[in-house]
Amino acid sequence: MNSIDDFVVLVRDETGLEVTRENVEAGFDALPGWDSLHLLTLLTVLERETGRSLSLPDVLEAPSLAHVYALTVPR
Repeated sequence: MNSIDDFVVLVRDETGLEVTRENVEAGFDALPGWDSLHLLTLLTVLERETGRSLSLPDVLEAPSLAHVYALTVPR
């Protein structure tokens, strides 16, 4: 995963939801079909893909997918 676009593709592939680059910054409540199970699934996938552990509390507090992406990329 090298970019936000790769992240969006990963989210779409893993959740089956129609996430786009345009709505990745929207709040989770604005994403059609989104629920908390998708977030836990995404956390697991991101840890697998990056080989790094992510903070569950930080991910749960994220207001959007863009914020989850920011937590995922190394600083």
